[in-house]
Amino acid sequence: MLTQTHAAEQRPLITLAQLAQRIGSTLGTSDWIRIDQAMIDRFADVTGDDAFIHVDPERAAVTRFHGTIAHGLLTLSLLPLLFRTGAPRLDGMRMGVNYGFDRVRFLTPVPVNSRVRAHFDLFEIAEPKPGFHRITYDVRIELEHAATPAATARWLLGHWMK
Repeated sequence: MLTQTHAAEQRPLITLAQLAQRIGSTLGTSDWIRIDQAMIDRFADVTGDDAFIHVDPERAAVTRFHGTIAHGLLTLSLLPLLFRTGAPRLDGMRMGVNYGFDRVRFLTPVPVNSRVRAHFDLFEIAEPKPGFHRITYDVRIELEHAATPAATARWLLGHWMK
């Protein structure tokens, strides 16, 4: 299995001009990631969101979910990791930042030990300042064996170009 850093380096390299030609299309689909109870517990520890539905398997077992579920924000926070295997690298980028989200929806609960992956559709490229490009993606976080995505989001990334 490739490390995440190695997997990110294996992604295809694309220029900003090539990327612009792909507006409205799917850029890629990430590898699957399993969300286990240890990951959920670590997220609860860091965020303080220790609602029983996330961290207490016995209590969660008697709910409509029949077990613990991942936090919606945990699922969303996996986007940078999913992006590293699901979208091409941008040639000439000096630095990138998370610019934010225009829309996020949590559509399907993610049961413990489920696998998720993301599909990245290129929505828009803007250059609000010379050399700084804001790239917007419509993202679907797919839950394995589910008809409805776990989450959808419009994700904005900022890139300073050489």
